[in-house]
Amino acid sequence: MLKTTTRPALKVRELTRARIPTTDGTFHLCFFENTWDDKEHMAIVAGDVQGGEDVLCRIHSECFTGDVLGSLRCDCGEQLQRSMELIAREGRGVILYLRQEGRGIGLLEKLKAYNLQDEGLDTVDANLALGHGADERDYSIGAHMLRELGVRSIRLLTNNPAKIEGLRGYGIPVTRRVPLTPQVVTSDNAHYLATKVQRMRHLLNLGPARGPFAPQNSDEQNLLDRAPAFARTTGRPFVTLSYAQSIDGCIAARRGKPLALSGPESLEMTHQLRADHDAILIGVGTVIADDPSLTVRHVAGENPQPIILDSHLRTPADCGLLTDPARQPWIFCTPQADAERREALESAGARILEVPADAHGHVDLAAAMDRLGDEGITSVMVEGGAQVITSFLTARLVDHVVLTITSMLVGGGVHAVGSLSGGNGSKGSSFPRLANKRVRYLGEDLILQGDPVWEEDGPTTAAKKPEEAPLNGHHKGTNGHRHGETA
Repeated sequence: MLKTTTRPALKVRELTRARIPTTDGTFHLCFFENTWDDKEHMAIVAGDVQGGEDVLCRIHSECFTGDVLGSLRCDCGEQLQRSMELIAREGRGVILYLRQEGRGIGLLEKLKAYNLQDEGLDTVDANLALGHGADERDYSIGAHMLRELGVRSIRLLTNNPAKIEGLRGYGIPVTRRVPLTPQVVTSDNAHYLATKVQRMRHLLNLGPARGPFAPQNSDEQNLLDRAPAFARTTGRPFVTLSYAQSIDGCIAARRGKPLALSGPESLEMTHQLRADHDAILIGVGTVIADDPSLTVRHVAGENPQPIILDSHLRTPADCGLLTDPARQPWIFCTPQADAERREALESAGARILEVPADAHGHVDLAAAMDRLGDEGITSVMVEGGAQVITSFLTARLVDHVVLTITSMLVGGGVHAVGSLSGGNGSKGSSFPRLANKRVRYLGEDLILQGDPVWEEDGPTTAAKKPEEAPLNGHHKGTNGHRHGETA
């Protein structure tokens, strides 16, 4: 006769809680008992969540290797830390720390699965080969814990639709999903993340694989999505600053002498960025030194509109950008530019756009960006050189940074960014930090991306709604921090 067992009705009860100060903020660690298993499930709580609606919440399954050891085989530790940061920033929220190691199979079996993955299986097939399900986790205890805490509805920090479905199935209203995009994609977790997307329905746009190390994440697509709304709101294009530098911050060995820095994988990324933007902008110094084509060659895509900052119209009439009649470059100059030079460049095929000069006699960047907005340009990729990079940062007209760092030491050389202190007419710090950071490897190059935030912008504009990225642009006609390029 088959012996059967019946599971007791699930009940959970908070036994105690204690104050836990952390580098992110003060939390309370709540210890729960339940009638289903002997595991020590916990809740990490910030603020008052009793009776709370739309409480920011993370359902986190224990991962000793990621949470404690900082393993790069998964993104668990990063997700836990990011959730604590976002909840502390909001001042209220819950992280349910469920003891479901290895998607429910336990630490011993997870380590066995890791060994199978090293032999070539993905994370799903490794679990199946050991006789387990692809995902054996259950979220009923988590739902009961939320009720015990008095939480009425949540915004869930997750990329996993199964968590949303599970909680809703147990009667927990999930009003919104808040994405947790990986900030670090390496050779160790790239395949794991891709498997999550391809076989476990995780909502991550990792993009097409580029190079042997890591797939792209959703940054390029995010830029495409953000630019039109940004342009409608501010009246100027969304500005992406993209350049490659050595480990010691150089973009050239000496002024006027170009230096090849990017590897083939990061060069492909750069050309994808070009294709994703309406226009690409450089200074006249780069035109004279490099004579670039600014085309999309390493990926499929449309060439962006080339734009040159050239206060006094020093652009050579025979430069490469003027040899293709299908790609008429736009050149920004000031009223002080020589009339004969203007006529010569227009005859060679350039379109001259005159804007006011700033206090230094250079092109007023804010006026130039407003003009591009009037021309229907919603996104501009700024590639350099050093004076243009510095001028855009000083003017606070950079909305996203894509920095390629190569494994090379130049020593001396030309540094990408000059002095940013002073001259912007504002009270706060002149030195931006990057928010919403992403880090990944492409070939031998390290790619760092993020949104520059200045001190007076606050800790993050998006603190109350972490799923909405901050926009650091200025409304058209209201930018008081105007500086230009050095032509």
